[in-house]
Amino acid sequence: MAERAVHGRRSWAGAVGWSRPVADVALGVLTAAAEALFLLLAGLAVVAAAPVPPARRRLGTVTLRYARRITEWERHRLAVVASAPPPPPVRVSGPRVLGYLTARLLPAALGLLTAGLLVVGVVLAAIVVRSFVAGTMTAADLLLQGVIGAALLLLNLQAMVSVATLDRWLARRLLESTTREALQLRISELTVSRAGVLAAVDAERQRIERDLHDGLQQHLVALGMLLGRARRSRDPDRARELLVQAHEDTQRAIDELRDVAWRVYPSALEHTTLDEVLTMVAQRSAIPVRISYDVPVRPARPIETVLYFVACEAITNSTKHAGATLITIEIETRDAGIEMRVRDDGSGGADPHGSGLQGLARRVTALDGRFDLHSPPGGPTTIRAELPCA
Repeated sequence: MAERAVHGRRSWAGAVGWSRPVADVALGVLTAAAEALFLLLAGLAVVAAAPVPPARRRLGTVTLRYARRITEWERHRLAVVASAPPPPPVRVSGPRVLGYLTARLLPAALGLLTAGLLVVGVVLAAIVVRSFVAGTMTAADLLLQGVIGAALLLLNLQAMVSVATLDRWLARRLLESTTREALQLRISELTVSRAGVLAAVDAERQRIERDLHDGLQQHLVALGMLLGRARRSRDPDRARELLVQAHEDTQRAIDELRDVAWRVYPSALEHTTLDEVLTMVAQRSAIPVRISYDVPVRPARPIETVLYFVACEAITNSTKHAGATLITIEIETRDAGIEMRVRDDGSGGADPHGSGLQGLARRVTALDGRFDLHSPPGGPTTIRAELPCA
């Protein structure tokens, strides 16, 4: 019985192994048809907008953006079929992306041909079986037709495997950067990242100076005036009141100084984990904050610091501008990195070019991460930060 079970599993595995290229080719033909329609409509639109250069440039940008999305979907399809992990984002030029979508028409045409031959073979097989049942074909003829049909079926399936292989080869050849291109792209990214970090540092210094000047300095000046009035007062009760007020102002100044220091660097991360620090931040928030933390191994301190600033900035923006009633923070390990998602149920419409969000994007990019903002009008707003973590 055990041998029968093993044989049954092998037969099922073989059937699945042969059916996978068939499904891959069939799905590839359908997606290629949609891509051919996209290329046709995009080409007609670009030609129609040729007399108006601004419209042509804008249309070209939109076309490249959607072409990249379609290409990402194709690469994910190929990865799923090959049982491979999700591929990294496409980092090649726009012409190569459009060239890939155009080149895909060749395996799609071959796939349509092989799929059509398979359908014809199934129809002929049904005719042969019907003729044998009707008695117009002898057993010898049926056997001969079966041998021929099996041979043609194997050739057809092998052709489908070859078409699927060609499809994957085109994706690797046209969408994966060469070593030189990858190095040039990496140099460009590091140059932009370095400039962004310097700009973020300057902006952070200006913000700290503004916080100290407009907040803490004003409290200290008022505190000095209160103490001066208390020292000059000849009424003991009045002097006592001024000293009590000065003590309260001192506590407020200490709190303000602590807030400024936390915005510079969260010192609590020295002796506690990120989820506990964010819990303390959530307790001080005017909006309810739900935190989900699923990171088995504590990441490096720079990664925790960046995630902390992303969460704090998101909470601040949701409180001041979004009119949200709930903020959700999710932190989890994903592949070889850590992903944070911050969502709120506010009005949306966040400006990705704002100084705060731009500063967060620079912080994330400086650690070779990715920062995304999705905030359509009417909400909700989702901030996603991905950071690599060994």
